[in-house]
Amino acid sequence: MTDFIPKEQRTTKKIKQYEVYRLNEVKLPKPSWLKVRIPANALKVKEVRELLADKGMHTVCQEANCPNLNECFNKKRATFLLMGQICTRRCPFCDVAHGKPLPLDPKEADHIVESIKRLGIKFVVLTSVDRDDLKDGGASHFVHCVKKIQTETDAKVEILIPDFRGRLERALEVLKEIKPDVLNHNIETVPRLYREVKPGGNYEHSLTLLKRWSEIYPDCPTKSGLMVGLGETDEEIIQVLKDLRANNVQMVTIGQYLAPSKYHHPVQRYVDPDTFKKYAQTAKELGFSSCASGALIRSSYGAAEQASEFNQLLNDGQNI
Repeated sequence: MTDFIPKEQRTTKKIKQYEVYRLNEVKLPKPSWLKVRIPANALKVKEVRELLADKGMHTVCQEANCPNLNECFNKKRATFLLMGQICTRRCPFCDVAHGKPLPLDPKEADHIVESIKRLGIKFVVLTSVDRDDLKDGGASHFVHCVKKIQTETDAKVEILIPDFRGRLERALEVLKEIKPDVLNHNIETVPRLYREVKPGGNYEHSLTLLKRWSEIYPDCPTKSGLMVGLGETDEEIIQVLKDLRANNVQMVTIGQYLAPSKYHHPVQRYVDPDTFKKYAQTAKELGFSSCASGALIRSSYGAAEQASEFNQLLNDGQNI
């Protein structure tokens, strides 16, 4: 059942931004094997939180309520969320706030560089909210931040970009100015569920984006990620993997969807560990250099390790 919740019943700033909610869904009990890792050193987590707050930085770890936040912050890892914390889209699976975004912060790149240096980050992931209000979708801001990082630090850079809907060619023309170590764009789900789960996106458009980038920079690996538990079948997941490989994607992540609240898209199933292993095995058989597959895997989780695995295969002379 789908209902609209009156303003007076909406309890958080994030939830206020959504127009579509789901109520009275049957909530599936979480299985015993779905457990969030506890950090070994809470002081390191506190240090990262305080540094980010001091610089007014946003991370997708915090804004999207990532279950791996404590583990990654404990290792002094974070995925920086560019261009603010308000998205122009309203995907019902996502916990990032939707609404009218604020102007871009011209000093954001400086703050990121300082954070990288203070935390000693060697591999940084940059992602962003969707900015459909900008002519190039925010591509030039990505370029500015990546150039700053590559000029002033030794950190390797993965960019996890939006789909640049309606402005893809313009965005790609701008992005040609940089060469990140990895280009990531999440396919998110199977094509049958796009209208329900990712109403602002288009499956074929996302595949085109990934393919076009691999044509621009053949030696820059491409990566994508998808969630399971939204209502898809295993057969559909396998077909997505085939589609990604057909568009020259080399790395993939597969993780369990966890509904941020009762107002978000409900979890339709919890995928067991053996099935995640089967996904990974299938991905390897299809020719992916790396597949991170597991309940708590997220698109930037273990990003440095995946990139390292790809580079090792290249050094070994394998054609990926």
